[in-house]
Amino acid sequence: MLFSDGLPKPNTDGGFKGAVAARAAGITYRQLDYWARTGLVEPTVRGAQGSGSQRLYGFRDILVLKLVKRLLDTGISLQQIRTAVAQLHAAGVHDLSQTTLMSDGAGVYLCTSSDEVIDLVSRGQGVFGIAVGKVLREVETSLVDLDDHREKSADEAAAGDELAARRAARKTS
Repeated sequence: MLFSDGLPKPNTDGGFKGAVAARAAGITYRQLDYWARTGLVEPTVRGAQGSGSQRLYGFRDILVLKLVKRLLDTGISLQQIRTAVAQLHAAGVHDLSQTTLMSDGAGVYLCTSSDEVIDLVSRGQGVFGIAVGKVLREVETSLVDLDDHREKSADEAAAGDELAARRAARKTS
């Protein structure tokens, strides 16, 4: 995981279940499943190993899922998105917060410096850009919010169980 400050703890295997990854990325579970089966974004912590097994996604996987969603929302073809995801993996960029994905509507370009962004725009190719650092912070926030919601639900369930126990004790006395 890239960060640990305030992020929810992954499960004991070090990853996030598919449902959590899908919610944090803002996609449906069906999209998540399709993208994993077709190799667009595969979980790096644990892949599916037959019926009933669960995929586990790392923080970086969820970030890539959210980036894919953003690119789809802007109208980029799935083929170009596959190329962009391959570029991200091949580049092995460690400081994603300083990375920008740029597109001219036909291709997606990985820019790791402001000079690359300026060069791309000056050639008239850049139509839009996605600041990966901003998306990274959105994923962090989503995971924290999901974890807070899970903790509140667990607290409410525990309070509900305590209330049920008190009611049962009153009925028997």
